[in-house]
Amino acid sequence: MSATRRSILRFSPALAGLILVASLSYTLPATGTPLVEGVVWQIDTAHLQPHGDWARLGVSDLLVQWTAVDNLAFVAASGLPQSTPLPDWPRIGQEPWARHVILGLAGRFDETQARTQASLLIEQSVRLAQFPPPVHIDGWYFPVEVDPSWHDTALLTSLLSRLPRPLWISVYDRGNIGGHTLALWLAGWLPPDVGVFFQDGCGVYARTPPVARDYADALAAQLGRGRVRIIAEAFRPAQGGGFRPATATELSAQLADYTGYRSYLFDGPHYVSDQLVEDMLALAHPTAASTPANHR
Repeated sequence: MSATRRSILRFSPALAGLILVASLSYTLPATGTPLVEGVVWQIDTAHLQPHGDWARLGVSDLLVQWTAVDNLAFVAASGLPQSTPLPDWPRIGQEPWARHVILGLAGRFDETQARTQASLLIEQSVRLAQFPPPVHIDGWYFPVEVDPSWHDTALLTSLLSRLPRPLWISVYDRGNIGGHTLALWLAGWLPPDVGVFFQDGCGVYARTPPVARDYADALAAQLGRGRVRIIAEAFRPAQGGGFRPATATELSAQLADYTGYRSYLFDGPHYVSDQLVEDMLALAHPTAASTPANHR
């Protein structure tokens, strides 16, 4: 789940226009309904201490992308070189947006290296799972992303059997083969006790949110609804290159299409500021958002 990696997907100005139109005509959620259930934290050395107002959106789930990346660990006693300082895990474990944590294991920033070194990452992940941080762990996440261009899935099936359960991976569709075909591909090799986070592709205008919802429905029909969650990409291409945070209108419309699925913002520390949270609340509940008692 990297905005840099996602930029390899084809950018479509026409599709960007359709997304803009859709974002101006979405239905607001009912008062009290979470706007989104989860947030992703992609740890790097510049984002070791996550803070945010994400709980105001209804977030109670934290997906930690990894606890070690490129042989640098963000937890103690893993046997790998250790980040200095470490994240303040006791504080994070008490945050309202981290009541339920799915803990990522060992990964690489570079996708090609991650796939080539999957066996090594499994070894590191087994070790990391033995020394978890003090948070409420609801599951585990192996952060080597999959799509149908990865042909050695038989090896991955075997490797995943070594990791603790409940276990999750993430999947995306670089080739736009469609949700039904993607679901059949996954069902052909994915262990039946492993869940998937579907990366919606909206961050690079690979598809519109309604089409992403169709993908999720196809995955749920094939794998079971309980095994499917959605990564809502909270970034968009920026003029001149790189990425910017999605606007409140863009992101609110995107999430509205995913009603019924547990959705996770990618990612909180990089793209979902307190001001963006405030703007989303103002769209959803104009009177409540303007009341001082609702501010921290």
